[in-house]
Amino acid sequence: MRHALIMAGGSGTRLWPLSRRLRPKQLLPIFEGASLLQHARRRLEGLFEPECIWVITSADYLDQVAEQLPDVPPENLIGEPIGRDTANAIGLGAMLIARRDPDAIMGVFTADHLIRPRDEFAAAIDIGISAAQQFAESLVTFGIIPDGPHTGYGYIHRGDPVGERTYYVRAFKEKPDEATARRYVETGEYFWNSGMFAWRTSAILAELARCLPDNHRLLAELAGRWNDADHAERAARFEQLPRISIDYGVMEKARDVLTVEMNCRWIDLGSWSAMATLYKPDEAGNVEAAPYSLVVEGRDNIIVSQSNHLILLAGMSDVIVVQGDDATLICPRDYEQRIKELAAARRQRFGERFE
Repeated sequence: MRHALIMAGGSGTRLWPLSRRLRPKQLLPIFEGASLLQHARRRLEGLFEPECIWVITSADYLDQVAEQLPDVPPENLIGEPIGRDTANAIGLGAMLIARRDPDAIMGVFTADHLIRPRDEFAAAIDIGISAAQQFAESLVTFGIIPDGPHTGYGYIHRGDPVGERTYYVRAFKEKPDEATARRYVETGEYFWNSGMFAWRTSAILAELARCLPDNHRLLAELAGRWNDADHAERAARFEQLPRISIDYGVMEKARDVLTVEMNCRWIDLGSWSAMATLYKPDEAGNVEAAPYSLVVEGRDNIIVSQSNHLILLAGMSDVIVVQGDDATLICPRDYEQRIKELAAARRQRFGERFE
């Protein structure tokens, strides 16, 4: 059968102060009254049966995940006691799925993106699942057709076609500078790396064992005792896992990788500027994602709030204002990539109060 694993363990620190340690961005009702996790689940409707949908997340978030996804079986919710990056999250998920269904084909999806239109997404996923069935030892990734030379994404260099919208992968490329990104886009041979995958569990576990043998061994021990181990035992085993991403640890070293073209609007909501693209700006370029806000003599500002508190911004441009329940962020837009750095200064002065 086909199974889906949604990765939902990120902390979303760049969307502070709305995203918090115990209430991260993927669980917030950021868009159209639903969380990013709920949007991720809705995209899988009709592609996977509810009993074959899994979520791997932080153990701290399990209750919230269960509340937001009541149709996903509780036994399919995997709580990591400690984050150890995507290679370990995906490896553990693959092992637990394989224990239930040794012949499973597995899709891997993220919970921190918005992807439109759904029909195009679904069509690409069906093609990817079919490719994983046909090419039993291949790892399949999904490549987004770029709409511009974005420097914040990794890229996939596609090779020769092997089927409908499916290509061999020549190489994975790290986040490029602007000139390199522009060259990638102009060639028409590069996709954005979506971080979504399809494969047989046997294929990904074989490559995990070859590329990361220590991780594979520790994960196999962990999966074998998953239902019997308590939180302390799981945490102790997780601490032994080398932290590494699936891209660095496996995909860049794998022997047989394919990519499926996905022609979607794909938004990585990793910053307030990215989130602002979901809303229509006013004539001065201001985005007001708040019930009550007013900008006077200002341009290209971003205002975000989920409360009925009035935010009035006067005589300022290129500013981000985000109001949370107990904290407010105000900074220039060109400072937002450093929001994550503020955590250390915030923690030094106030401890974990505003985490």
